[in-house]
Amino acid sequence: MIRFGLLGCGRIAKRHSELLGGNQIEGARLVAACDIVKARADAVATKFGIAAFDNIDEFLAREDIDAVAVLTPSGMHPQHAIACARAGKHVVVEKPMALRLQDADDMIRACDEAGVKLFVVKQNRFNVPVVKAREALESGRFGRLVLGTVRVRWCRDQSYYDQDAWRGTWAYDGGVLTNQASHHIDMLEWFFGDVVSVHARSTTALVNIETEDTAVATLKFRNGALGIIEATTAVRPKDIEGSLSILGEKGMVEIAGFAVNQIRHWRFVDELPSDKVVIEKFSVNPPNVYGFGHQAYYQHVLDCLLRQRSALVDGLQGRKSLELISALYESIETGQEVALRFEPRRSRLGTFK
Repeated sequence: MIRFGLLGCGRIAKRHSELLGGNQIEGARLVAACDIVKARADAVATKFGIAAFDNIDEFLAREDIDAVAVLTPSGMHPQHAIACARAGKHVVVEKPMALRLQDADDMIRACDEAGVKLFVVKQNRFNVPVVKAREALESGRFGRLVLGTVRVRWCRDQSYYDQDAWRGTWAYDGGVLTNQASHHIDMLEWFFGDVVSVHARSTTALVNIETEDTAVATLKFRNGALGIIEATTAVRPKDIEGSLSILGEKGMVEIAGFAVNQIRHWRFVDELPSDKVVIEKFSVNPPNVYGFGHQAYYQHVLDCLLRQRSALVDGLQGRKSLELISALYESIETGQEVALRFEPRRSRLGTFK
């Protein structure tokens, strides 16, 4: 049994607490919750019969916590993850793991030095249609990859950003590329491999925030393929899709729905009998943008902790995704194509006014 604590009880904590506290993850149990707003921690604690804290030191002093899900604002992930590691707790940190590459490095180093594991939440990698597409990729069914596209067309109005002062800020959150689209950007890189260069543009169209609510970008991959990112929270009046398209010389797959769960196209030059089964059985659109991947993600975390296996998305994988996002912001600020690897100079992620 791995005993979990939640650090941060905001919007995303509802999903994590339901899984860990609702006995939906075999081998996991929720034992404590912590938030600087005590009422938020109390609400989780009351619902699941666990302890509540508003002091992180008291929370981390509990010996019955084996792992902590860090669900605080993105700009606070580094200090909180490092504190958890130094307290001897394994760390499950929501995306993005940090806003600055140096902070990501510090998190990785702290967990290594403490001998604890670091997991970065990228639950869409565990969506069944995505898993099936990955199997097709690894078996060579796409042939040479040509073009990859991700689209995030979601609705986040002013009331969403006004829920908390940190939302839409450079210091603690970032914009649509960092927050909402980070899962999709990660998947694009996971399927197509290392990125050579990016060119991006953004705008703040419909809300009053520091960062962008709409962005587009083109990518060049090391294997010669091209990529497109379209990301916005300026859809009105409600969410449309979160999708991934993979086009290759021997086939194409498009997975859409609200959260990359619904197969829109599954076509290969060399058809297999199993293709029909994939389309019929493994395509389900979830009721919201969180999708169904968190449960499989946590089962993976348990498997890694109990059997000493490597994480699919560890600190280094999380850093790789952050580096790509940082390059996108560098391009937005400079108006130029940006090569990876690079040192951020103009990106405002993680900085204060």
